[in-house]
Amino acid sequence: MFTGIVEEVGRVAAVAHRGAIVVVEIEAHAVVADTRVGDSIAVGGACLTAVDVAAGGFTVELTPETLRRTTLGGLVPGAAVNLERAVAAGGRFGGHIVQGHVDACGTVEGLAAEGESTVVRFLAPPDVLRYVVPKGFIAVDGVSLTVVDRDAEGFRIAYIPHTLAHTTAGAYRPGTRVNLEPDILGKYVEQLLAGRPAAVPTILEANA
Repeated sequence: MFTGIVEEVGRVAAVAHRGAIVVVEIEAHAVVADTRVGDSIAVGGACLTAVDVAAGGFTVELTPETLRRTTLGGLVPGAAVNLERAVAAGGRFGGHIVQGHVDACGTVEGLAAEGESTVVRFLAPPDVLRYVVPKGFIAVDGVSLTVVDRDAEGFRIAYIPHTLAHTTAGAYRPGTRVNLEPDILGKYVEQLLAGRPAAVPTILEANA
């Protein structure tokens, strides 16, 4: 589990193909300080397993499902990626519950300055938007963010200068594809409500 608080921005060092698997080497420093082979690291919001760890980075493997669901199939050497280690028990919980299970990709539609902040509008598929609510949480490229508002086609996020400077969001432009993970709580509520039996009429309703 993650919190959506990016620890550092890493750089893709190399990309190789091994059959249907894509192997990606990532240059990083902070996230490998206490990481061992087999540990989870969120890369651009996707929970991946470190299959090799060195002082200057780590290696992950991308399955066909990850390539279908995320933007990671488009990684090339030099590309920047948001990185976060799995949250440790007893650690600070500064964002929201992020699984690292990307639901779908969205697209930056536009950006607008509001004082020192930047408001970014994202287009998203209906299967994601159904769980997006104003002032609720969503993870965009692994960053825990608060939704400003939403409509039938997308939603808006207001970025503070710190977030733009310390994540990949500072490089967003119209057309940029992003990884989206809405708040898991909405999915659980939806499933629980769908499984509820039909309401039993009260005595007053039955005698009406």
